[in-house]
Amino acid sequence: MAKSKAKILVVDDNNGIRAALGLLLPMHFAQVELIPSPKELVSRLADFRPDVVLLDMNFHTDINTGNEGLFWLSEIKKRCEDVEVVLFTAYADIQLAVEGMKRGAFDFIVKPWDNEKLIEILKAAYANLSKEAREASTASASSIKMHWGKGPAMTAIRKTIDKISLTDASVLITGENGTGKDVLAGEIHRRSDRALKPMVCVDAGALTETLFESELFGHVKGAFTDAHADHVGKFEQANGGTLFLDEIGNIPLHLQAKLLRAIQNRSIVRVGGTEAIPIDIRLICATNKNLEQMVKDGDFREDLYYRINTMHLHLPALRERTDEIVPLAEMFIEKYAEKYRRPVAGLSFEAEEALKGQYWSGNIRELQNCIEKAVILSDGNILEVQDLEFPQIKAADESTPTSAVETLENAEEKAIRAAMDRFGGNLSMVAKLLNISRPTLYAKLKKYDI
Repeated sequence: MAKSKAKILVVDDNNGIRAALGLLLPMHFAQVELIPSPKELVSRLADFRPDVVLLDMNFHTDINTGNEGLFWLSEIKKRCEDVEVVLFTAYADIQLAVEGMKRGAFDFIVKPWDNEKLIEILKAAYANLSKEAREASTASASSIKMHWGKGPAMTAIRKTIDKISLTDASVLITGENGTGKDVLAGEIHRRSDRALKPMVCVDAGALTETLFESELFGHVKGAFTDAHADHVGKFEQANGGTLFLDEIGNIPLHLQAKLLRAIQNRSIVRVGGTEAIPIDIRLICATNKNLEQMVKDGDFREDLYYRINTMHLHLPALRERTDEIVPLAEMFIEKYAEKYRRPVAGLSFEAEEALKGQYWSGNIRELQNCIEKAVILSDGNILEVQDLEFPQIKAADESTPTSAVETLENAEEKAIRAAMDRFGGNLSMVAKLLNISRPTLYAKLKKYDI
């Protein structure tokens, strides 16, 4: 039977119970975390973002009133009203159960528990979440945490994040594709006082004109032919939290006015509706385009640009953040070794140097793809240069196109010399990048007196 997509957080101070649930629940649910104390609840709600909390009612052996559980139930609901809570107690007090249900608990289960019954209740709790809540959870900030390099650019960004995270200032993040703009947006949300509310992510440029208003603002039943029920849009899903509009530079000019109106008014009207619905969001936008130039060219509204650009953060390309390459690679190795159940645990020195020497036109996304492929195909515990697939090095200096009459041998010599210069004479890496064997490389080095 397929696992439920639910994220379950267990809060129980009994080591034996946590151990038992740590074996049982991962067989049925996609993600499970177990903590011994409710003092960790607030931080885990923000970082883990569970769908269902299995909450013990008593955390002191000498006090069995259940009041602690009721207190923390209220705290969970106050911070994350969409999270379902199942109460967990060894004391089958019907009054306590009734009180817990009054305060918003989904259900109540008594210890010792029946495994099948427990799984059934947790799955039912997840199913009880609204479709919009599940979508918001799925669309929430990336689970990949921000990796901070030590270079001046990333240090400056980190200092800025420290200052702006707790404000509601709109943020515009720019940078090449694959630089981690979505991860940076997630980091801002995680550090904000909205962290316990949803972060809803939208690929703004992918919305067609016909879907733009419906997806962002929602619609009422009967608004158009296929509107069989009311639909909550992304702005409402993000209410109280953060709305992340990715690829905002791709929104057509005639649709930008509708977006601007919603941002200015801090309210939306569902398609087919008449009621203005107030929205409370923190807006973060991202693009790989030069919006200033687009404004000059008349392709992006100036008034919208200034609305979304209270704070501007530019993420450098990965090739400008070489100190991050190996740590990121190691993080991806850990991720994919676990995912694919491979024994890979690290990188050889030569592989590290090869990674640092790459151009990475696709940035972090390209690095991630490279490591994922290497982990799958590797036969050893350590990734070697030969496990890594790189684009072949270009044959000549890009700034000076090869002459039409240049011989093949001249081009070959240039390619070898360029590779040798690039990697400081490391023959393994040069051979790998040129896609030739080491004996062949030795012969060519001798031939060209390199």
